[in-house]
Amino acid sequence: MSEFARYAIYYVPDGPLAAFGAAWLGWDVAQGAEVPQPDLPPLGDELRRITDTPRKYGFHGTLKPPFRLAEGRSAEQLAEETQDLARRTAPVRVGGLAPGRIGRFLALVPQGDTAALAALAAACVTELDGFRETLSEAELARRRAAGLTDRQEDLLAAWGYPYVLDEFRFHMTLSGRVDDSTAARAMAALDVALPALDTPYVFGAIALVGERADGRFQTIHRYALTG
Repeated sequence: MSEFARYAIYYVPDGPLAAFGAAWLGWDVAQGAEVPQPDLPPLGDELRRITDTPRKYGFHGTLKPPFRLAEGRSAEQLAEETQDLARRTAPVRVGGLAPGRIGRFLALVPQGDTAALAALAAACVTELDGFRETLSEAELARRRAAGLTDRQEDLLAAWGYPYVLDEFRFHMTLSGRVDDSTAARAMAALDVALPALDTPYVFGAIALVGERADGRFQTIHRYALTG
């Protein structure tokens, strides 16, 4: 596992939703392999273009954002601690998942009460933070270039990412930035391509993922939530 440049904790779905996400983005994060993208009439070859940015991450929801391993910590130790966290954590339920627009991009977003999901993400961020290497000044500058609030600046300094804890909003990214017209066509395509989603929707596992030498992410191991 030491061949990965960075690690992260994701929610990676399985079953029909995983198959949809792999085909939609053109990358199967579970298998670490490219997948042919479908020809969806509302989009045509636009699908490849609008999914270019999220493709390398695979279809997922971030729980602990990507980080470099701290000196003296190993990927094997990280895997053990992630497994232990999963064993102590119960599955999380939300009202459902639905496609929506977040700013300029599209994503699947949870419906209903998301407090338990936010608590799961907070546990991943805080309990595994001893494995995270401190950000360099260049990395901090890149994060700050987006324009952060005082609270986001505090979170960046404390946890290496500005959108965690009370700033966290779970989502499963479906596109890069799109204009209104493209977003409308993409939503029409999603109406056709998305499989039926369970209601309520249960998050039953977390995944340790790694960033490969080619910059793409793949699943190292999934851990069932059994607490």
